[in-house]
Amino acid sequence: MSKIAHAERSHALLSASGSTRWLACTPSARLEEQFPHSTSTYAEEGTLAHEIAELKLRKHFLEPMPKSTFTRRLNKMKKHELFQDEMLKHTDSYLDYLKELTISMTAPPYVAVEKRLDYSAYAPEGFGTVDCLIIGGNTLYITDFKYGKGVPVSAENNSQMKLYALGAYVEYGFLFPIESIKLAIIQPRLNNVSEFDLLVVDLLAWGEEIKPIAQKAFDGEGEFIPGEHCKFCRAKAQCRARAEEFSALADFTALKPPLLTDEEVGQMLEKGQHVESWVKALKEYALAESLKGKSIAGWKAVEGRGSRNFTDMDKAFEHLKNNGIEESMLFDRVPLSVSKLEKALGKEEFRNLLEAEGLVVKSTGKPTLVPESDKRQPVSNAPAATEDFS
Repeated sequence: MSKIAHAERSHALLSASGSTRWLACTPSARLEEQFPHSTSTYAEEGTLAHEIAELKLRKHFLEPMPKSTFTRRLNKMKKHELFQDEMLKHTDSYLDYLKELTISMTAPPYVAVEKRLDYSAYAPEGFGTVDCLIIGGNTLYITDFKYGKGVPVSAENNSQMKLYALGAYVEYGFLFPIESIKLAIIQPRLNNVSEFDLLVVDLLAWGEEIKPIAQKAFDGEGEFIPGEHCKFCRAKAQCRARAEEFSALADFTALKPPLLTDEEVGQMLEKGQHVESWVKALKEYALAESLKGKSIAGWKAVEGRGSRNFTDMDKAFEHLKNNGIEESMLFDRVPLSVSKLEKALGKEEFRNLLEAEGLVVKSTGKPTLVPESDKRQPVSNAPAATEDFS
């Protein structure tokens, strides 16, 4: 098995993971080139989880790996500072999904793990790495393991997954009678499995449809179009189009009536829903530049409030007890929340001991405002209309 190097992969200009962005805002791909690829603890945690998942998938599907070899490689990953025991459970969930997928197939499927795919026939110099690719019968399965627990990701018409499918079809279409595609995103930490089916003819039609858009993105042409896709753009803090979108909120001050209409409130919310994340990105950029010694007009970096910590907690507490302080004063006894208790007991035992006995109830969520595109049903406190029988 070759050395796993997820964090060292090269990045395509028109990456599959960034396709939501460059398909919506074509010049953003070239604009981002000015900024280095950054990482975070969450990203590094996800990389480690992917490496564990890859090891498990290779052992099950591809390599006759002795248990001692598997254990040695896994133990090496367990020594990583970001390793958590729950990674083993969640990667098992991903493997179980794939096992269930393949066990019902009448013939052994073709399986590729961490497969680099070339979709440059549709997006110039485009390539990406799919977590797992399976071909069984006349169906191509593209699966993506997402370790994050921020928001559920849908496989429905997911451009990243469809680009992977295009690359896979280009490489394997002449070897296998592929007629249909199944895209699946597995997010074990959110109990989210999203699946989407489409026919090869529809996939290829979409590929032809995005060709001119991808070419514009590669050439750095088109208009800057801010939106929700800006969230992970490396240029988001300094992008002028995004700044102008939010400064356009001031346009409402020119309205003559002293109060906004409901329609105007909706328009303002539409424009302003991403202001908080934009301001956060601005602050992060300004702080980083200030720490480099650069001047950000009207702002400066200062030392934040420090926190006090024990040099040796055990020694400090022992000293307190030796000086007559009761141990009960040194600790808080806090009951576990429902979600933490479920995690500690395991879902099945939690369900049998508590939910089955009616000892857990789910309350109605507090009303929250979301865009109209959200799939949840609207709620209202307005009194129901009644007929007048008088």
